[in-house]
Amino acid sequence: MDLPVVVKDVHKAYGQVKALSGLSFEVRPGELFGFIGPDGAGKTTLFRILTTLLIPDTGTAKVNGYDVVKDYKAIRKIVGYMPGRFSLYQDLTVEENLNFFAGIFKTTVKENYYLVEDIYKQIAPFKNRLVGKLSGGMKQKLALSCALIHKPKVLFLDEPTTGVDAVSRTEFWEMLKRLQQQDIAIVVSTPYMDEASRCDRVALIQQGRLMDIDTPQAITNKQPGRMFAVTSREMYSILHELQQYDRAVSAYPFGDSIHLHVTDATFNITDLEDYLKAKGQKGFDIKPIEAGIEDCFMYLMEKHHAHA
Repeated sequence: MDLPVVVKDVHKAYGQVKALSGLSFEVRPGELFGFIGPDGAGKTTLFRILTTLLIPDTGTAKVNGYDVVKDYKAIRKIVGYMPGRFSLYQDLTVEENLNFFAGIFKTTVKENYYLVEDIYKQIAPFKNRLVGKLSGGMKQKLALSCALIHKPKVLFLDEPTTGVDAVSRTEFWEMLKRLQQQDIAIVVSTPYMDEASRCDRVALIQQGRLMDIDTPQAITNKQPGRMFAVTSREMYSILHELQQYDRAVSAYPFGDSIHLHVTDATFNITDLEDYLKAKGQKGFDIKPIEAGIEDCFMYLMEKHHAHA
């Protein structure tokens, strides 16, 4: 059986800017595979290559066994693509958009309605409303319905939850989990680190390079050393002191605390307390925590920069 996605040593540059630098990975059948990384990491460029909208400079990429350059026509028939930017026709109604996209692929809404039923029934009450007047969450659900209506083999979703509220984000990921049961491989990108835990496997990408690929739990388990959350009434000054601490790998703001990463096996919280007190810090609190995907991303990014 051909794998849904196989990428080998793909490079892509825009002038002097290297968008992708030697990416290699595979997506397994029925897998929900996530690309996690900030804006500018190369996620959109990669998705455009895999959906045959861009040609790689070097390397090869195949979707369901088809080469993205030689077999682009075949690929376009078997993939669903939801770009990061909303791309449906805003002067058409919800129903008109869905019928239009079904017609492009020479199918009907009725034929594949079972694929989109769970999603579409949430926007069905607004089927006669112009798409331009829908909320962000409703637009995303319609866009996903249009990407699915021809029953694709592989679904590419480029930052599908950007700009929507937290409730809509949760609902969207629940819908993706249900779609996996339809034997569709799903490749999704997101800048939200907390969404990594919803994927079967994730690829951490930064500046066009893959820093790691594994299950979310395996990635966090690889994090060496210990993590601590530090809070204080004087967050700015204590952050400066923690960044100067010679036993710290890194220290960075994280919500209402500062995450401190230490790999020294002999580290003791008392040593840190003594250090901060000697620097004139008062009223601080230090708690051990488990490393999250964000912490692992920060560690791998620092490691990559140091190696470079």
